[in-house]
Amino acid sequence: MQQQLQIQSLHVDIVSDVVCPWCIIGYKQLMLALSSMPGQFDVVIHWHPFELNPQLPEEGQNLREHLAQKYNRSPEQSQKARTRLSVLGDSLGFTFDYFEGMRMVNTFRAHQLLHWAGEQGRQTELKLALFEAFFTRREDVNAPGVLAAVAARVGLDCAEASLLLSDQRYAGEVRAQQRHWLEQDVHAVPTFVFQGQYIVPGAQEAESFVRLLKKIHARAA
Repeated sequence: MQQQLQIQSLHVDIVSDVVCPWCIIGYKQLMLALSSMPGQFDVVIHWHPFELNPQLPEEGQNLREHLAQKYNRSPEQSQKARTRLSVLGDSLGFTFDYFEGMRMVNTFRAHQLLHWAGEQGRQTELKLALFEAFFTRREDVNAPGVLAAVAARVGLDCAEASLLLSDQRYAGEVRAQQRHWLEQDVHAVPTFVFQGQYIVPGAQEAESFVRLLKKIHARAA
């Protein structure tokens, strides 16, 4: 008789930003890896704040201009990178709708909303909705009205979302979390931490996640 696999608790911390394309790619690759190992893990995911562009002004910055300044990319290099992301996103079931005039925005408000969503048990739903809002729906995820509407889409209270964004009640906690991860030498996203000890930087392919998950499961067994 074949021995039944033991279901293991799997805690995953993901440090990310909602305007980071590789963060949604990495998450999708992780989900693909987990789907190839059905019945082996009971997964709990916690998202943690990281701002790629904390110094951006309120109105944001043109994406092409931003990438040229920050990464010294030419327009041709930027277009090639977007095309690569779009193709990869399509293969994983996510749509990147890059468009002329797209702007990079600050995400501190979004992280405050995500902190609150975590208390409501809706953090992953909101995180995915924010990725979609920015990359697929062409929405400004720094605008309080947009953020409240995205929260409502995943079943959170729109009025409460507006209020917490206005009174900034979670600002201090979000800043403290950001400092914590910087002190842990997390300076790029996405960064995945499994079981509080296995650190995986970047958007790995599903096969890389599978290898780690097998090791985690085997060591627990």
